[in-house]
Amino acid sequence: MSKTEKLTLNTLLILAAILIYIGLTAPMITIEKFIFISNSFSVSSGVAELYRNGETLLFLIIGIFSILLPILKLLLLFMLTNPLRRKSEKMKRYLHLVHEYGRWSMLDVFVVAVMVVSVKLDAIAKVYVHSGLYAFGAAVLLTMLVTAWVVRLSYKAEPVNS
Repeated sequence: MSKTEKLTLNTLLILAAILIYIGLTAPMITIEKFIFISNSFSVSSGVAELYRNGETLLFLIIGIFSILLPILKLLLLFMLTNPLRRKSEKMKRYLHLVHEYGRWSMLDVFVVAVMVVSVKLDAIAKVYVHSGLYAFGAAVLLTMLVTAWVVRLSYKAEPVNS
């Protein structure tokens, strides 16, 4: 990996980390019922609300796939782009984990989309989308881009067996 590629990847990872933080904490949607009742939710406040309401299974699923795994994926990608040792078996295992998790990356966006659609179908409620949704979606897409780039670089670096 060249110094330029490493710098670009690290810059993209920092940007993705900032976007995931904004996406998790900024308001994502506001649900307005009738004229007087309005609730705004971010991913983190929505997950906390699920816990408070006793929705343990949904709390765990959304908490793991929308908060924990994206953060772990960013950390693993940072470790892969800045390894302490080259050609480590542990690094290959990390790359495999990140690559496999990539298939589940859109689950969190899908959950949010389903939530928005289901609320929009209700005739007595309006849904307003805020910047948190866009930041979260951008973070997921940026992380997918970086993952694909790191996987491609790792395949280029491996010697071809003849």
